[in-house]
Amino acid sequence: MSAQVDLDEIVVKYRPVVSFKVKKSLGVRTPDWEDVVNEVITQVIEKVTKGEFRGESSIGTFIYTITSRRIIDHIRQKTKVLKGIPEPKALPDPCENAENRERARVLAEAIQQLKPKFKEVLNLYYYQELSREEVAARLGISPRRVSERINYAQKLLRKMIKP
Repeated sequence: MSAQVDLDEIVVKYRPVVSFKVKKSLGVRTPDWEDVVNEVITQVIEKVTKGEFRGESSIGTFIYTITSRRIIDHIRQKTKVLKGIPEPKALPDPCENAENRERARVLAEAIQQLKPKFKEVLNLYYYQELSREEVAARLGISPRRVSERINYAQKLLRKMIKP
């Protein structure tokens, strides 16, 4: 059973009702609430034109159902978009920054107390970012000897820094 419905009457009579429902659900400050209203009205007209409104309920109930579903779809779509956005990085903790600076100062003082051969190998390997082979070539020693010096220097630093 197909119901006869005046499309102009639908727009005039129900657009304010749909607008109220959408604004109330999404909030007046949501910039695209009017787009949602237009989509609902367009969808209602298309469904009525295609004969999908059979008159089993009132036209108001039919429009209300479409409006509710479109609002839910809009909210889901916005939520999905927000999930893809990474959380902003937290502001650096001033205490953590101070601790890091203090740790760096203590480490620099400890390195200054090492013998020159250990300071040099640490400088080339960590600060100049040379490979063990490059450090070995520069110092005229074997790569294995470079590894031994780095490991021994690290042990010495741990002992010096431990409270």
